[in-house]
Amino acid sequence: MPPLHDLSAVELLALYRSHQLSPVEYFDHLIAHIERWEPHLGALYAHDPQRAREQARRSEARWVRCAPCGELDGVPVTIKELIATCGDPIPQGSAATLLQPAAADAPPAARMSEAGAILLGKTTVPDFGMLSSGLSSFHALARNPWDLRMNPGGSSAGAACAAAAGYGPLHIGTDIGGSVRLPAGWCALVGFKPSLGRIPVDPYYTGRCAGPMTRTLDDAALMMRHLSRPDWRDATGLPPAELDWQILPADVRGLRIGLQLDPGCGLQPEAEVRAAIEAATRRFADAGAEIIEVRPILDRQLLDGLDKFWRARLWAELENLPAERQAKVLPYIFQWAEGGASVSGADAVRGFNRTFEMRRRAAEQFQEIDFLLSPTNQVASFPAEWASPTNDPALPFEHIGFTVPWNMSEQPALSINCGFTASGMPIGLQIVGPRFADVDVLSLGKAFELWRGPLAHWPQPPRAD
Repeated sequence: MPPLHDLSAVELLALYRSHQLSPVEYFDHLIAHIERWEPHLGALYAHDPQRAREQARRSEARWVRCAPCGELDGVPVTIKELIATCGDPIPQGSAATLLQPAAADAPPAARMSEAGAILLGKTTVPDFGMLSSGLSSFHALARNPWDLRMNPGGSSAGAACAAAAGYGPLHIGTDIGGSVRLPAGWCALVGFKPSLGRIPVDPYYTGRCAGPMTRTLDDAALMMRHLSRPDWRDATGLPPAELDWQILPADVRGLRIGLQLDPGCGLQPEAEVRAAIEAATRRFADAGAEIIEVRPILDRQLLDGLDKFWRARLWAELENLPAERQAKVLPYIFQWAEGGASVSGADAVRGFNRTFEMRRRAAEQFQEIDFLLSPTNQVASFPAEWASPTNDPALPFEHIGFTVPWNMSEQPALSINCGFTASGMPIGLQIVGPRFADVDVLSLGKAFELWRGPLAHWPQPPRAD
């Protein structure tokens, strides 16, 4: 059996059911494992080991009686800081935020609690969730477990660190331009952004989704069974659907699968990234799919328009803060957002309207293909201290060309590891499907996961001196 902290949720639940492992035994091991890792990673916020142990004791008593309170009884979960959990403040990664306890669980947190999962802690994010980085003015710097000198990506930075380091099997992030998939790619995880509205969120916004971040496809599907339950608080939520989340590997014979290797603007894929994606694509071709090279969705005008809109949106929040609170915002973020002060109302509307052009182009592209493959990230790593792969607030979104279109088109997109660089850094393959084809995208991911095989190893905490 692998080390307890490397167990998937599926494996963990099987051991609970057979009484080969108790939740208390598991949590005692897990918390000690986290204590060895966390000083190096900066993954957790609002982590309360004593509360988790007490919940584990109650779960153990239920398993002894063969009466679990839900399918996930006794399984740990971490939840991104931006997702409300009752009683915990939501600093949004920024020292400028006034801390007030959340009045209720947001929908993803509520669904995990109802299923019996144990909240291990919240996970760290950059200021206002606006960076693909673990850099924050409130939280400790989050580092990539695969190489502590490198960045885990973001904004679901702590969630990616926690999953890769073995802080339990289940983790929830959010994604408005790639914030689940980008860190999943950089940390060798399965990261799933479902169709908009498939997982209810609160607050909801254009393109904003919550999604599972796990080490295995089966664990992501297990989470989707619960996260996809409806919640009235999300007015963009999809109607209840009886979807089968017992994911089987797809038969790809005859499928038209697009291959997108050009993001259209911004950073281009590094040679090792491109080679890994091409090798992964050959797996689909060898299994009978037709591979069709497709054009990019983005261009400079679309990306810059979105940048202007997002700057103006955040500046509308920051400009009214007292000077002493403005001074606490991460300088990179403040400099970027301050550019929104010169964006006119008309330019902000034009920028927002770029999202509809992305959607139109995506819909047109999917007239020619059934699914799409691309890199998740153009670059395989960048320094932990950087705010983004360019580290330039004038060019903040050069790395989201493969991910952000699918937020705006509301299509499901999955990142799954497809290899490593010569220096040992993970490379992510993105699989995109039509709107509402969430199960189908996971099925393609399951097929690729079987072809690839399990990862041979996961990062281990540094040895104590």
